[in-house]
Amino acid sequence: MSAFARGSLLGIEHLQAEEITGLLQLARRMQRGQPRPVLRGKTVGLVFYEASTRTRTSFEMAAKKLGALTLLVHASGSSIEKGESLLDTGYTLRAVGCDALVFRHPNAGAPHLIAAHLDVPIINAGDGMHEHPSQALLDAYTILQHMKDLRGKHMAIVGDIYHSRVARSNIHLLSKFGVQLTLCGPPEFVPETAATLAKGLRIARHLEEAIRGADVIMLLRVQKERLAEMQFDVGEYIARYQLTSARLRLAKPGALVMHPGPIIRGMELSSEVADAPQAVIREEVRNGVLVRMAILARALGKSK
Repeated sequence: MSAFARGSLLGIEHLQAEEITGLLQLARRMQRGQPRPVLRGKTVGLVFYEASTRTRTSFEMAAKKLGALTLLVHASGSSIEKGESLLDTGYTLRAVGCDALVFRHPNAGAPHLIAAHLDVPIINAGDGMHEHPSQALLDAYTILQHMKDLRGKHMAIVGDIYHSRVARSNIHLLSKFGVQLTLCGPPEFVPETAATLAKGLRIARHLEEAIRGADVIMLLRVQKERLAEMQFDVGEYIARYQLTSARLRLAKPGALVMHPGPIIRGMELSSEVADAPQAVIREEVRNGVLVRMAILARALGKSK
């Protein structure tokens, strides 16, 4: 069954390549012209059980550019804090008139649960360690602004891949379009499982090996608390896995440097790399608005 059932976007894994291409083409059309208020009279609820800057603000901006009203709900300062269940929060927002709901939740599968009980489109803005579909879409959109095709390109994904919903959605999406993927990080962050190998993913334990000849390098945030849990010294991580200008020269000339944010300068990458011309990190943020406009328009049947 399509993840766009009833307009919902719950993940990338079960989307067809044609659906993904259609969304990216819609975002491109929106970039070319002035936004039209196709969602005037609609209300989009933004329900964030976790803190967010880029995803929340870009969904809010996307909805407003299309003429919709937005209703923002945080876990703190709402009935969620008093113990209201996920479903009851969803029922309440539907009752007050929300036509679509954007959910971020720390538990994998939470948006799927809501989608099974409500009659409005549900958009997954990140659920636990499961998926972050809109991020993968905007990442693909950003790459395609610099490259004609994804097939045959080599991307290295570096960092805490095991805990990353961004990595998971990107792997699902990019593998559908023939991108060669190399995963890199400490064994605890990049476990060599049968499922990983079955997908044809390559694992590299050394950053230099992973990025040699890469067209794109995607860096993931690494939490110092998780490093401490696995008794991995922060200094050792920086020495082995931080992307520096010297290491970047091992990639193809002009290789894109990506990061879903928030970036930690001096941890995953040096400031010099973060501000390099080939770093498209801020471009990803800008493209997030366009892609999320396309997601909302399609969710509410206004994608023509």
